[in-house]
Amino acid sequence: MTRGVIAAAALLALTGCNGDAAKTGSNGSAAQAEAPPVNDGKADCITGDAEQWARDCLIERNGHILTIRHPDGGFRRFRLLADGRGLEAADGAERASVQISGRRQIEVATGGERYRLPAQIAGQ
Repeated sequence: MTRGVIAAAALLALTGCNGDAAKTGSNGSAAQAEAPPVNDGKADCITGDAEQWARDCLIERNGHILTIRHPDGGFRRFRLLADGRGLEAADGAERASVQISGRRQIEVATGGERYRLPAQIAGQ
């Protein structure tokens, strides 16, 4: 991560009862990425053969495990880290990379999938 530490509490809040997710348009413009979070239990993602961002991945939380379900039935699991660094892949051989992609969101990439999730960035 380049500009600070992601607050773990913010990521935990990300997937409260209903799961918050950042609102971005299909073109992923920065202006839309800064819109207030939408509490619809979904995340913007690029999965499979998709080439554009779409708001069609479901977010589920069970304790410190975050599961993101793809529209084709696939899924990725992540572990929320208590030390404030954000999250990491919970299983599988592919590591997750996390980068800040907006004032209030991170982008998580693993394998060929990418997800935009809301977060509070320390120092911002």
